[in-house]
Amino acid sequence: MKKFDFVIIGSGQAGVPLAFSLSKKGTVALIEKSFLGGTCVNNGCVPTKAYVASARRMWDSLHGEEMGIDIPAGAKANLEKIKARKDILVKGSREGIEKSISSNDKITLFRGEAHFISNYKIAINDDKITAKQIFINVGARAIIPKEFSKVDYLTNVDILELAKLPEHLIIIGGSYIGLEFGQMFKRFGSKVTIIESGDRLISKEDENVSDAIATILQEDDIAIEFNAEEINVTQGGTEILVEINGGDKEITGTHLLLAVGRAPNTDTLQLENTSIMYDEEGYITVDDYCKTNTAGIFAIGDCNGKGAFTHTSYNDFQIVEEYILGAKKRKISDRITTYGLFIDPPLARVGMTKAEATEKGFSILIGRRPMDKIGRAKEKGETKGFMEAIIDAKTNQFLGACVLGVGGDEIISGITNLMYAKQPYTIFRDAIHIHPTVSELIPTMLEDLQPTTKE
Repeated sequence: MKKFDFVIIGSGQAGVPLAFSLSKKGTVALIEKSFLGGTCVNNGCVPTKAYVASARRMWDSLHGEEMGIDIPAGAKANLEKIKARKDILVKGSREGIEKSISSNDKITLFRGEAHFISNYKIAINDDKITAKQIFINVGARAIIPKEFSKVDYLTNVDILELAKLPEHLIIIGGSYIGLEFGQMFKRFGSKVTIIESGDRLISKEDENVSDAIATILQEDDIAIEFNAEEINVTQGGTEILVEINGGDKEITGTHLLLAVGRAPNTDTLQLENTSIMYDEEGYITVDDYCKTNTAGIFAIGDCNGKGAFTHTSYNDFQIVEEYILGAKKRKISDRITTYGLFIDPPLARVGMTKAEATEKGFSILIGRRPMDKIGRAKEKGETKGFMEAIIDAKTNQFLGACVLGVGGDEIISGITNLMYAKQPYTIFRDAIHIHPTVSELIPTMLEDLQPTTKE
């Protein structure tokens, strides 16, 4: 039994920085069964945003005329080259992590799948290790419903390894992952159909957001099938047949992407050998400081169910680091929800939706500005979408906001910062902003707040 001061299971966006931080205090065992860097580096942010960028270049090549640019016909996406560029970016990130680990004599890297023997004893292949403080950072993976197990399917991992463009990509699931891959592969040249069980896309968003995103994708010639409550999939050779609602609709494609949700990678940890509590879905129960019910054991990143983003995973690291060092200033409950949907144009969200604010009993005021009323957006030729703010009528503070439109993923940070500062919206409204920009119209939007949205 090899003894360490700290054990970290998983090298994702919470685990790696924590390993380097804890190495200043003692010996660290870092366990990784796959590639270093976790989801973000290997099959999340880094590769998908590289693909989004390539898809945008493809779109630009086909839309020169509207901007007065004559671009000769014949532009074609080369998926092999797109993948090669992505692989270089991913490899660079992995190698950077590996080099830093190998040069740190306080960190020992174990390659293999870990499982608990007991609360503080862990097995990896033929090794057995122990520590008084253990940090579980095993991430999550795509859910594969049983009804799809007998056909060839792709996940967010597999689709990034394709070297040949799908002729017709069918996507099951109309949420964030499915929409991003749907738009990028349509722009690469595939025919794309998205199948959603509900009556709208990304149902956690407000209806006007869902409707606007559906319109954006449909204008890109992406087919969307709603209300697919019953889906039956069969395969004959390379042909995949999807029957919706007992055959009311039949769709034939060449590739099938499953994007119906994520599940934590805790099922291989043999948590039944410990006293660590977890819920029916496998998410490990934690408190405000990422502590489990078992002293000295923490769960960080996607596997604790408190966030499903790189930025929340990194914040888990910050919370745990401060807790270990004794400051205890950061807490999960202090986090303000924020995230992006990286279609083009992107959606950025911070705080509550209108539906959430109303459900929680807030009296709200809404500010809204369509992108086609914003000068810089018109000049850029990118007028799809809108920006919207949700204000607490009693405190004049932001409850939430979204920007669906050009630059939205960057613009939202200004509102995010104001929310953390707990300052009224009037600070933003009365400030002077650079002209000409898209974000300068946020103050204009905030000058005309209404009890309900103006459509």
